[in-house]
Amino acid sequence: QHQPSSETLVNSVQDFGRSNPKINSSNSKMNAEALNNLTPQQQQAVMQKMAMQVNQQITADLMEKMSSLCFKKCAGTSGDKLDRREQGCMASCQDRYLDAMAQVTEALQKRQNSM
Repeated sequence: QHQPSSETLVNSVQDFGRSNPKINSSNSKMNAEALNNLTPQQQQAVMQKMAMQVNQQITADLMEKMSSLCFKKCAGTSGDKLDRREQGCMASCQDRYLDAMAQVTEALQKRQNSM
């Protein structure tokens, strides 16, 4: 199994910190010397933790965007509660959104695997 170089890990951590300002991770402050002092298992653990944090942020962003888009589409002026029609619209909208995201994810994974 190929182990990433310290330089690759540092670049990944730095890119992660720059592209994900909502995630407050001490990993983004690591430097090459600190990564060089980690065992391969520790380096892998750092990368797994980073990936998990990125996935959590992506999921939170997806849910926020989906809720906002579906609410704008479905909610009317029925007061402070969604009526039965609006609830059905929200459920259908969210289902379609999640189905579309699953198809996009699958297509991207297939494309990545074919490279």
